Amino acid sequence: MTAGADPLEDLFARIRACRVCADRLEPRPVIRGAASAKVRIVGQAPGTRVHASGMPFTDPSGDRLRDWLGVDEATFYDEHRIAITPMGFCFPGLDAKGGDKPPDRRCAPLWQNEVTARFPNVELTLLVGRHAQQFHLGKRAYPTLTETVRHWRDYLPDMLPLPHPSWRNNVWLKKHPWFENEVLPMLRCRMQKLLQR
Repeated sequence: MTAGADPLEDLFARIRACRVCADRLEPRPVIRGAASAKVRIVGQAPGTRVHASGMPFTDPSGDRLRDWLGVDEATFYDEHRIAITPMGFCFPGLDAKGGDKPPDRRCAPLWQNEVTARFPNVELTLLVGRHAQQFHLGKRAYPTLTETVRHWRDYLPDMLPLPHPSWRNNVWLKKHPWFENEVLPMLRCRMQKLLQR
C-alpha cells in the first residue's frame, strides 16, 4: 500500500486484481462497501447474473433479500451504509443440477479476515447461508443451517445468520414459519435503526 492510500480502496483493488481461482474460474471479483457502512452482508458467491452485471444480488434472490431487510434498491446499494462482501468473490460455476457451485475454498481464508478489519463501523453482519456461517461463527455455528438460524438470538447484536434467499429455499421457508414470524420483524426494525443514523 502506498503512503496516504485509503486502506479499504487498496484492499478492494487487490481483491479485484486477484487471480487465485483463474485455474478453474473466470475471475471477476464482486465486492462493495465503504468504511462508513453500518451493515455488512456476507453472502455465498456471485451467480450468473451478478457475474455478468458486476453488481451483487441483481437477481430474484436480491429481491427477496431486500424484502427481508425492508430496504429499497437505492438503500441496498448505498455503499456508505451497506457493504456486500461474499465468501467467494467470483462466480463458482454451475453444478450438475443447474445450481451454483459452492464458493471457491481458497477465497475466504485469503480475504475475509482482512475485509472484516477494514469495516470498523459495521454493527450488524448478516451471514447469508451456511458457508458464511461456518467461516464467521466457527465453533459457535450449530451442525446445520436450520439450527444455527433457529438460535439467531445467540449471535446478536453483531451477527445474524440467515438462510439464502434463493427460490431453492422456498420449501425451507414453508417448513420454518418462525423465520418470517420472529426473525424478519426484528431484522427490519434493526435495519431501520442502523440506517437512520
